[in-house]
Amino acid sequence: MAKTEDGTIRHDWSVDEIAALMDLPLLELVGRANAVHRANHDPNEVQRASLLSIKTGGCPEDCAYCSQSARHAEVDLTREKFLDPASVVALAEQAQANGAERFCMGAAWRRVKEGREFDAVLEMVRGVRGLGMEACVTLGMLEPHQAQRLAEAGLTAYNHNLDTGPDFYGEIVTTRTYADRIDTLTSVRAAGIELCSGGIIGMGETMRDRAAMLQVLAGFDPHPESVPVNALVAVEGTPLADRPPVDPLEIVRMVATARLVMPASRVRLSAGRAALSREAQILCFLAGANSVFYGDTLLTTPNAGLGADAALFDAIGGASVRG
Repeated sequence: MAKTEDGTIRHDWSVDEIAALMDLPLLELVGRANAVHRANHDPNEVQRASLLSIKTGGCPEDCAYCSQSARHAEVDLTREKFLDPASVVALAEQAQANGAERFCMGAAWRRVKEGREFDAVLEMVRGVRGLGMEACVTLGMLEPHQAQRLAEAGLTAYNHNLDTGPDFYGEIVTTRTYADRIDTLTSVRAAGIELCSGGIIGMGETMRDRAAMLQVLAGFDPHPESVPVNALVAVEGTPLADRPPVDPLEIVRMVATARLVMPASRVRLSAGRAALSREAQILCFLAGANSVFYGDTLLTTPNAGLGADAALFDAIGGASVRG
């Protein structure tokens, strides 16, 4: 079992406690997080995950950050129809050849609907698992029986981000509630599928909102197996287009705090990584990040490319990159 600094694993963190950690002097915070990270993980191991959009654009949700919302008509986005399973599995095989261990598939849906497309997703999951890769999907809200079908197909993890803390959530999304998010995560956990859930910083939230989101995640028993830390990528045409870039040290603080409250989780550097310097990314690894999304794009936003990542891991030297 994963251990915190004093040897215990906790699901009862308060927002005040987490906010206090996040507000520690940076070197103290990173030092504590690194100690917990080394106690629970190989500090030289970083997992690579690949993310593919299997259906792009046209989502009826109004998430203020998202380029795929049909409500953000000014976004320059080419809508793409649902991909066929054979093409997706071929792309997974290519990603595996490039070093990916996990293959993630995202569809711009509000919720999972029974029918041909969901059957195709199940086929994709079986195909990716047949390659010996971990399979993850993000499909919006789903019902318990749909989670069970995904589990039977061999799904490793389901991604459903909380986005932010419960008090700020209504400023970002109005077409579904925070309780809807929690219900989906509960269905996923009940089906025996791993949870992949994190959030986005830089949307105008306070530090306390960030702490509140981590408090909700840490309340799951067990903790989510994967916790993506995203920095807002401001997309022209969305309501958050004019938000200033996130200070890289705020990302470091978020990673370190996530590591302290969820010691065994895989903390994944996700959206916004393309804007981070090599040194900022290495500081995130030191603070407890041990996974990255790699490839040129993350669904519809830019990401650090394969060449840049090869140089990054070469610079680290000796890292046993999983894939």
